[in-house]
Formats: sequence, structure tokens, C-alpha cells
Amino acid sequence: MGNCNKTPRLWPEVPAPHQRAFADHGLWPDRTIADRAQEWAQSRSDDLCLIDPQGAMTMREVWGEAMALASALRARGLVRGDVVAFQLPNWREAAVLNLAAALSGLVLNPIVPIYRDAEMRIMLGDCGARAIFVPHIFRKIDYLAMARRVQADLPELTHIFTVRGQGADDYGALIAAGAALPSAREAIDPQSISMVLYTSGTTGRPKGVLHSHATLGRIIEQSAAYWGLGRGDAVLMPSPVTHVSGYANGLAMPFVAGTQTVLMESWNAGEALALIHRHQVAGTVAATPFLVELAHAALAAGDGLPSLRFFACGGAAVAPEVIAKARKAFAHCAPFRVFGSSEVPLVTFGWPDDPELAAATDGRIVDYQVRIVDEAGHDVPDGQEGEILARGPAMMVGYAGPAQTAEAIDDQGYFRTGDLGRRDARGSLTITGRKKDLIIRGGENISATEIEQVLLTHPAVADCAVVAMPHPRLGEGVCAFVVGQGAAQASDLAAHVAQSGLAKQKIPERFEWVESLPRTASGKIRKDKLREDIAQRIRQEAGG
Repeated sequence: MGNCNKTPRLWPEVPAPHQRAFADHGLWPDRTIADRAQEWAQSRSDDLCLIDPQGAMTMREVWGEAMALASALRARGLVRGDVVAFQLPNWREAAVLNLAAALSGLVLNPIVPIYRDAEMRIMLGDCGARAIFVPHIFRKIDYLAMARRVQADLPELTHIFTVRGQGADDYGALIAAGAALPSAREAIDPQSISMVLYTSGTTGRPKGVLHSHATLGRIIEQSAAYWGLGRGDAVLMPSPVTHVSGYANGLAMPFVAGTQTVLMESWNAGEALALIHRHQVAGTVAATPFLVELAHAALAAGDGLPSLRFFACGGAAVAPEVIAKARKAFAHCAPFRVFGSSEVPLVTFGWPDDPELAAATDGRIVDYQVRIVDEAGHDVPDGQEGEILARGPAMMVGYAGPAQTAEAIDDQGYFRTGDLGRRDARGSLTITGRKKDLIIRGGENISATEIEQVLLTHPAVADCAVVAMPHPRLGEGVCAFVVGQGAAQASDLAAHVAQSGLAKQKIPERFEWVESLPRTASGKIRKDKLREDIAQRIRQEAGG
């Protein structure tokens, strides 16, 4: 039994000052996904909603397991406002946990499975997580052992639960125990905090993005309406359900729109072809490499995938020709680019009915007010580049750190995205670059500063700068420019980063040794020059 007398963390006031107009104008849903799921379980109990290699679950089955899990967690001492984390693959248990948290007022903390000890300590410690669900071993990684190592430094983390494992602290045992306990169902305010989702920032320290039931409900409603999704439509979800797009369109969409989610544990284009046919999949939201590989597999098989209606992609630079080629590969599917982030999910929704705009722009602005501003914060005319600021009813409540919130949201309630772009008179948005010092590798945000801080602890590194470089499959890779003060091999530096506890994806794939780093007059490193440098080197090596 946990400590029932513990005081849960105090979350920011909801609605936040910048969101009160959305509440006043009724732009937020007045029900949580738990409220909706209960209605589906009662009225459409035999409808399928979750499908993975373990089998399929109906609305009634998911609701029953969620109720049992909520009761079991309450019996372990977890109360409204407590944070429950999960670091799971795309398994259906994640959807059940999401519902269990929603119906009992727990705050969910999804953590991408690629993260290791260093990131886990920061994230779990920052939000004060009291429990975490992990696989025991997945892809040869012992997540249970890692959680226990991290727990030793985090006194608030009182519970570690496994999924698809064994013992009294496993998901299966919790469901069995909870089925015999009183209901933990509570009346939850849709405007209360439901999720803290960590995203890498330019400071090298992850930031906790806070969403309410209402903000997440809004983006799911808008997505379903715009893409024409309704009862019985199947959505393929290869994107991690620990990302905001995978969470919204995979774990939560069935209980808002009555859809079915087909979960993929890992991406394989051939397997995706088979799943799309077997379940008559209507659409998917995934990173650009998945679109390229699915289109290639469809062409090779002479298979136009007639059930597929849309493929929304983003998370990295998307060349216009990628969209154009993919459209030709499918019978009826409209591939298009979208733009958003954890803080402002889907500012644009793409152009499914306009092939030219779908390929040339990053989508149509929907449900957001957008400003394009210069360095002084003044609006620029349509067609001119500037920083993208956005506000809307689906934007985050704020960050877990109040100072971070104050820095990111201006006095008019606009979120400073740090992305550069242009808007046109048709309401299209085209991303042209980033002010943020981030690398987006296959849809994963990687902080360059975080890697630099590790490299600078190596005795052979006098100075360094980490930048994005072109990657043929993932969009961007990780390149480190190093000023050395002693002999060091690339393998030595890569091993040094790996030993720091950072995720494998953050290990630079390429090291370039230089005598000095280009800087501005004020001493700031010219990373734009370094990005140009590495891109040119790669082109020359390819014979371009």
C-alpha cells in the first residue's frame, strides 16, 4: 500500500490566463475521454477499438479493464493529481492505462521507450511521478532494471509496475485484483491537467508540456472532423503512442470518434501493407520515412491500397517530391504535410484535396490563430519569413516549470514555436527553418545542447557544436563538430556519449574535427554555417 496521505503535486490553474477566452466561448469539450469511453461501452459495447498482435479488444473490454486498473491503483495509494508514467511500446495496455488515469484523475506521463537512465531521472524527478509502467525486457533492454536504478534516486517513485511480465506488480495481476475492488470512478473536471509530456528543448533539459482533458479532447475532435473519421474507421498507428500524435490518434481517438486503432509495435512497410488490407485502414499519422517506405512497398507490390484515404506526415523536413511520388503510388490516398508540436498539436492539417498545396506547403491553418513576426516581434506580410507564433484551444496549458511557460507564451497568449516560416493568402503555412537548436531525427526531437554538454566532459574535446545533417531516411542525423586538444577517435567520443546514459539516437553519427568554430561578433556559434558545411560535404561525397 502506498502513502495515501501524500499531497499530490499542485498543477497550474486551468484555464490559464491565456486560455480563459477558449473556456468562455465554449471551445473545449465538456467531457473527458473516460466519459466518452463509458458511453461507447454502454451503447456500442461490441465495437472493436484496439487491435495489436495480441488480439483485438472491444469497447466493453477496454472499459472493464480500465475500471479494474483504476481500482487497483487506488488500492496502492495513488490518488487524484498523482503522476503515473509509462514507458511502453505501442501495446494496447497503454490505452487501458490512459483511460484508467482519466476516470480517476491521475496525471499521465508518457515516456518514449528510447530514453535511458539520464533522461528518465530528469523527467520522473521533475514531475514527481509516483508510479511507472514498463515492460520487463523489450528488444533486449531490461526496462525493469533501469526503472529500479532510477528509483534509487527518486524517493517519490514508490511503484514500478510491469506490463506483459509476471508477479503481483504486473499489469495482469493488477487487473485481476482490481476487478474485485470498489469502483475508483470520479467526476473529473475536463479542464483539469491530464498529461505531462516531456520534449527536448534548447537548454538541454527536457520541458514538461502540460495538457488538460479539454485541450487534448479538442485536437482529437478537430482531427477526426477534418479527416472524416467516424465509427468503425481503422487508423494505423506506427508512431510511438508516447508522442502527442501517437497518443491522440492512437490511444484516445477510438473513444472520441468510435474508430479502431491498429497498433504497430515496430515499423515494417510490408507488414503495414498487410495490416491496411486486413483491417481496411482509412488513414495514418506517421513520420516521413514511413510514407516513403510504404509508397515504395505499394509500388513494388502493384498494390494501390484502396481503403487508405490519408497519410499525414511531419516531424522533419518533407521534400515536395516525396508527397508527389507517394500520391502516385496509392489508389485513393492523399498524403500531405502537417505542422505542430507537443505544445501546439497540429497547427495545420494538410491539404488532402489539393495535390499541389499538399506537396508545396506544410498545410492549412485550422483552429489556430497564427502570427508571423520578425526579430522585433512585429508582424510581417504574407509571403515573408518570420517566427511562427500560434494560439488556439488545443494548445498546452503551459510547462511544468512556470518560468519556462512565461518565456514561451507571450502576453497575448501566443506560443513562440521557435520555427521559421511563411504564410500565404490561402492560409497555408510553409516551414523554412528553426530558431530552436533542435535536431529532428525520424520525428524524434533531439537537443543539440544536451549532447554538447556530454562531449565537453571528454578530455580530448576543447570545444564542440552539434548540428543537424541531412539523412536519407530519417530526415536529419546528428553531426558533431569538434575542436580537439588531444588524440581521439570518433568511436571513443561515441562511446563517451553512450556511457553518459543518453539514448542511442543521440550519439553523433558523424564527427568532424576543426581548428575552430565559426562565431558571431558577440561570440555565438554560427550553427547555420556548420549546417551548410556538413550538407555540402555530404553532397560532395555523394558526387553531387
